Parts: sequence; structure tokens; C-alpha cells
Amino acid sequence: MPRGRYSLHDPYDGTPLGDERFHCAPGSSGWRYVAQTTAPDGTPAGSVDLTIDHRGRPVRLELHAGGWQVRGAALDGVTWVRSDPAGTAASEGNARAQGFTGTSPAFLIATTQLLPPPPTPPGPATPAPHRLRLVALTHPVLAPRTLDQAWTRTGEDTHEADTGVLRVTNYQVSDLETGEQHAVHVAGDVVLAAPGVELEELDTPPNSLDG
Repeated sequence: MPRGRYSLHDPYDGTPLGDERFHCAPGSSGWRYVAQTTAPDGTPAGSVDLTIDHRGRPVRLELHAGGWQVRGAALDGVTWVRSDPAGTAASEGNARAQGFTGTSPAFLIATTQLLPPPPTPPGPATPAPHRLRLVALTHPVLAPRTLDQAWTRTGEDTHEADTGVLRVTNYQVSDLETGEQHAVHVAGDVVLAAPGVELEELDTPPNSLDG
């Protein structure tokens, strides 16, 4: 069960957003990620609890941040309820989307599981981009926004870490509305680097989610 710490920062200007201490593991239902987030000064800032099935679909999502909470799951696309902690300002939403995304690195791992497996030889070395519709729930208030992305698996390499040599899968992600592109580097069920995300600590090797 990997345990570690991500540092989070604004992907555009580098402003620190805090840390996310996490643990994650595959299970009978798929894969689960649990984390506590802290602000740059170390004060508690929220939490993440995400379970996906073996196809990457969100079985259960619970987010807390900025005095708001969101609970969601795959239902007629994806469905969610956003409310204040007391539940007095609850609103329900639904979108014909494949999953959720947001500030937490957990969503990047979940999204990779929505992608088709890489082609077997003699298939193309670089698969065609795969289009996904996602609902973004970003800090600080977890307001939902539907967006379209194209994910392309661009190859693999290795990375030396304290826990051993990691096999890294590299992706190029394109925002289909703005045309902006960025890279995501994933080792098993751990994000090594992505815009706004750096892996700072990893106590045990990642799990493999292949297949």
C-alpha cells in the first residue's frame, strides 16, 4: 500500500497550495485513494476519498475543501451532490461524462484507467489520442465544470527512486477547448509529476494497475 506526500502548487505561477498525504491500494472493487490535504502553513485544508472500479469509473467520491463537500459516483454518466458541511446549501448535478477530475493527483490515476490498453505489436508505437469528458471539481470551492480532454500515451521509461526502479508511463494531455497541452508521468498508481503536482515522499513502491 503506497503511502506518501505530494506537494501541490499553482501550475501557472508556482504559488504553493499545500500538501496532500495519501495512501492507496487496489482491492476487490477496483482501486481506492485516501488523502488529507494541508494548507501551506500546515493547517488542515480538506480530504479526498476516491474509489474507482476496474474500468476506471468512480464508484464513490467524497471531497472536502474550502468549507464545501462533494459526494459523487458514476450514475447516468456521473452524478454528484455539492453542499456545505451542514447540508443546508445542497445542489445536485449530473453530466454525461466518464469521470471526475480536480486538484488531487488521485484523479490523474483514475483517468489513466479510463483509457484503452496500449496496442500490441505490430500496432502503432504512439496510440491515437483518446477523448474524455470529465467533471472538474477544483479548489478552493469544488465548483463543478465539465471539460473535454484528449489523452495520448507517449511512451515509457524508468525512474530511480528510494523504493527501487520505477516503470514510468508518460502521457500528453490536451484541453480540447483551449488547446493547452501538458505532460503527466505516472508509475503504477502514483503520479511522479504533473502540472501543479510533485511527488515528495513515497514510503513503498507503487501498485501496478495494468489489466
